[in-house]
Amino acid sequence: MSDMTFKQAKEMIERLELAELSLRNSFDNIDYARRSLDDSLIEQKKILKQLPEKDKKISILYLIIMLNMGFLAGLLVGKYLL
Repeated sequence: MSDMTFKQAKEMIERLELAELSLRNSFDNIDYARRSLDDSLIEQKKILKQLPEKDKKISILYLIIMLNMGFLAGLLVGKYLL
């Protein structure tokens, strides 16, 4: 076995420190991505909860538009036929 020189040991420690910094950075990025995903899932749940309410409002608006069109058609028929 060959003995490790001080210079080789120092280079190995520097590489280990660099690897540790890279791992910490990777973990920080993963944590940030996880938090962002959690936030987006919360927003998606809010939107999904609002969809039935919005669909109901759109149905009511559609009904009001149809009633108005029927009223206008009735006015036109009443004006030209009577």
